[in-house]
Amino acid sequence: MKTIYLKEVARKIVQTGQRNWRKTVLTACFLCAMFFLGGAAAEITQGMRETAATPVLESENWGLGFGREGQKPTGNATMEELKKYNAYYCAEGEEKVLYLTFDCGYENGNTEPILDALKKHNAQATFFVVGHFLESAPDIVKRMVADGHTVGNHTYHHPDMSKISDKASFQKEMEDVASLFQEITGTGLSMYYRPPQGKYSTANLQMAKEMGYSTFFWSLAYVDWNQDDQPSHEHAFEKLTGRIHPGAIVLLHSTSKTNGEIMDELLTKWEEMGYTFRPLSDFVE
Repeated sequence: MKTIYLKEVARKIVQTGQRNWRKTVLTACFLCAMFFLGGAAAEITQGMRETAATPVLESENWGLGFGREGQKPTGNATMEELKKYNAYYCAEGEEKVLYLTFDCGYENGNTEPILDALKKHNAQATFFVVGHFLESAPDIVKRMVADGHTVGNHTYHHPDMSKISDKASFQKEMEDVASLFQEITGTGLSMYYRPPQGKYSTANLQMAKEMGYSTFFWSLAYVDWNQDDQPSHEHAFEKLTGRIHPGAIVLLHSTSKTNGEIMDELLTKWEEMGYTFRPLSDFVE
């Protein structure tokens, strides 16, 4: 294609003769340059498209893209890519099962109503705890275990883990949670990890895997963590029933007053939609 183009330019130069040779040559040079630069730009653009289509796992904030109601969302990494690191955000298949998870940053009186509703519905959940929650609410942690729930690792200080690159610091954040949980309950912490704020890097995921942890992101969540700006019941039901889908890992916060108030009714609505509740052990067994 480039050869044909250059021959055409040369033919034009000959046709114009000597009258405007300077102008013609300059025009030809300009056109040639634009041709080659245009081709390079096209290749660069194509490369960018190909890069954008490739799952990125270098250093990300976990994010989701939603399609039609009832369909699984897409994550900013595929299920296949995440599996390399024993990481998950949604179950495969179309079975109407839900995996309930709660992030526990601190205790403000809403966790026990949530536990009451879960017990009423015989629904198992996983609670991802930080050091402050273990220190300040040990009796509630003991109840989680007694009620048959799973307790996972949300790091001790809730830092941006994507900025922690050395293994020793990463391990300390994780091991301090496991040690205090063992001290409080007399049992071992489940080897499930959720990165604070969904911030991660491939190095983090690999370190968690080497420590024996499975990493769990989510496929459904809503803005429930701001204690001073809680969503209405109507908004919560709209988000949590409108976007529910088979195999969803649901992220909620135990600090949410709204969640404490609606949990019984929410679980009832999900059951009426044909969903059952399953533990995260489904992913690792």
